[in-house]
Amino acid sequence: RKCANSDEGRCESNRGGAEVCEAMSIRENYLTIRENMEKAAAMAGRDVNTVKLIAVTKFVEEARISEALDCGVTAVGENRVQELTGKLEFFRARGAEVNLIGQLQTNKVKYIIGKVDMIQSVDRLALAQEIDRLAARADVVQDVMIEVNIGGEAQKGGIGPDELPEFLEMISAMNGIRVRGLMCIPPAVGEDGARPYFAKMRTLFETLGSNQLPNVSMEQLSMGMSGDYMAAIAEGATMIRVGTALFGARQYAAART
Repeated sequence: RKCANSDEGRCESNRGGAEVCEAMSIRENYLTIRENMEKAAAMAGRDVNTVKLIAVTKFVEEARISEALDCGVTAVGENRVQELTGKLEFFRARGAEVNLIGQLQTNKVKYIIGKVDMIQSVDRLALAQEIDRLAARADVVQDVMIEVNIGGEAQKGGIGPDELPEFLEMISAMNGIRVRGLMCIPPAVGEDGARPYFAKMRTLFETLGSNQLPNVSMEQLSMGMSGDYMAAIAEGATMIRVGTALFGARQYAAART
């Protein structure tokens, strides 16, 4: 449909309640997202300041990322190691927290170990072992999050919920890794359909948080993307990963947001 701000622009409503408009500025999109975040937090009786907005910057050029950072975004998420390393100097110059949120191959770990603030997509033992090995070699402790396959989807990576306690126990023996929480990508079932998966994640997060394991703490729950971040906040997300709603669908059609 036509955009109220332009005769040429088009608006699309996404599942998270935000309206993404190709004619709208990144600042306008950011303000809409923040308003939605505040609304969702208030309805859940939460402080919106306990939820961090991660701007997913896959396929987004530095000039546009700078606009988002100028608005108040403090954290970015990249999906691919090659693109992340190409932007790393820029991210550091701007003081942005850097997260790898896409699937990570073991042979790419060497390019980012100790260079990113968080690897959010640890989804198998072999990957954790390689992170631990290279972190020890670099004399660093790498913060990570465990990706949970909350929908049991064969085509997605992630640890099954039932396997998570044993997986965390194995990782707790790795001195080069510090687990900071959990991450998930629910099935593409719409905002209402995603909410039960977010609720299940919250239960896992809270249950595992009571365990006392070395190098493991449940501080962050990363869930919710452009189409369902309000439902994720309602169910306890401390991080949401938003790309399309911030940067626009045209530039962001192929990204994992």
